[in-house]
Amino acid sequence: MAELLRTPLVPAAMIRSASTGTLEVKEPLNFWCGAKVKPKDVKNAETVYEPATGRVLCQMVPCGAEEVDQAIQSAHSAFLKWSKMAGMERARVMLEAARIIRERRDDIAKLEVINNGKSITEARVDIDVAWLCIEYYAGMAGTLAGQHVQLPGGSFAYTRREPLGVCVGIGAWNYPFQIAAWKSAPALACGNAMVFKPSPMTPVTAVMLAEIYAEAGVPEGLLNVVQGGAETGSLLCHHPLVAKISFTGSVPTGKKIMEMAAKGAKPVTLELGGKSPLIIFNDSDMENAVKGALMANFLSQGEVCCNGTRVFVQRDILPKFLEDVVKRTKAITVGDPLLDETRMGALISRPHLDRVLGFVSQAKKEGARVLCGGEPLVPADPKLQGGYFMSPCVLDNCNDDMTCVKEEIFGPVMSVLPFDTEEEVLQRANNTTFGLAAGVFTRDVTRAHRVVENLQAGTCFINNYNVSPVEVPFGGYKMSGFGRENGQVTIEYYSQLKTVVVEMGDVDSLF
Repeated sequence: MAELLRTPLVPAAMIRSASTGTLEVKEPLNFWCGAKVKPKDVKNAETVYEPATGRVLCQMVPCGAEEVDQAIQSAHSAFLKWSKMAGMERARVMLEAARIIRERRDDIAKLEVINNGKSITEARVDIDVAWLCIEYYAGMAGTLAGQHVQLPGGSFAYTRREPLGVCVGIGAWNYPFQIAAWKSAPALACGNAMVFKPSPMTPVTAVMLAEIYAEAGVPEGLLNVVQGGAETGSLLCHHPLVAKISFTGSVPTGKKIMEMAAKGAKPVTLELGGKSPLIIFNDSDMENAVKGALMANFLSQGEVCCNGTRVFVQRDILPKFLEDVVKRTKAITVGDPLLDETRMGALISRPHLDRVLGFVSQAKKEGARVLCGGEPLVPADPKLQGGYFMSPCVLDNCNDDMTCVKEEIFGPVMSVLPFDTEEEVLQRANNTTFGLAAGVFTRDVTRAHRVVENLQAGTCFINNYNVSPVEVPFGGYKMSGFGRENGQVTIEYYSQLKTVVVEMGDVDSLF
């Protein structure tokens, strides 16, 4: 059996004294049986970098077949205990986990920034959303119930809502801690265990979540963390003890996961990419519409799957909109993500930064006009010289056939397109293989609801954008995936229904 380590991943004092470019995580990043697990073989270790500096943050050692099996067996043992507890008992433990996260919010947010590159202001919100999600599903744990159905002759039937078993969560690098909470909270509320695989680029904070659940009192092994890339993900999907897979990431990877899950007839939740439309009508409150467009494009350096990156603006207000949005975009403070005044941090990696800048170059070749930004940015602070920064970009003179309008860029690039009529913009907005999100700004309430009804997207916003309370379901249409995260309905994706028919008389037999 692997060597288990029960010391904290990163001591609180070390986090609090750290600044950008000073922290290095040396502890193991795999976690099962209620403890960190020393890797069996470090020869396949992959280097993880701090986006703001380009410095080495840690080494991520991928799990092989034996380690994946250990993590899943550990989760299965925990599941057998956890699933027999009453919903209210599970709720008490989950509420304690939420309390610990709330108490350590600033420490977790700081480590999230160092690993992910987003601003500390945003990271604190992400951690708040995480504990709120756990608190919300703790509240639901005690309400899970079946139905009683009266049948003729005094017989009856009832249903039981039961857990699935060991669920696998596969996370993305843009919201590492929050996604781990979004997937684990409903799973645990329903009585399941979970093995979570973070992105290889952001392996750190999911381990902190596993430590917090363990400290809160879950059975050892209830939330385990295995590190790795595609090979580790494949081992998880194919394991016979895995009952369900929830994945957040790209469309191509989502399709592969669905294919692997199909071999074992395992249910999947897929939260995939997007190229979402934001429609701004000429009767909109201009200041709110501009703020909405900025929120729809520049949160987390534009690395958000539901971003409204196709901004359709009614033609007669386009000049004023562009003037205001460019002015506000130029004022965005890009720099050290651990400073409170910073509004945009570093992109996740050098290759990703190059890819996003490549989209801007392609847009210019295809005839788009860069109104601001879209260039590599080197902050004045010497320690940030090797970081992955760029200036936020607004593109004008775009049309629906351009690469920047059709493909998901996943960076701080807003494409602005004019439109004339409601009917026209609806047709153009829906002309995409994606369907994750959409937004509309207008003062006309009737039009707002009419437009939203006709938008082919799973999550729609009226007069705001990128607001995701844990009480409401989040997920997509079309190639953006299926299943939901958050809200009451997610309970159905982490549980199964058993029907029990009870005969109170004699069997009426044909034989």
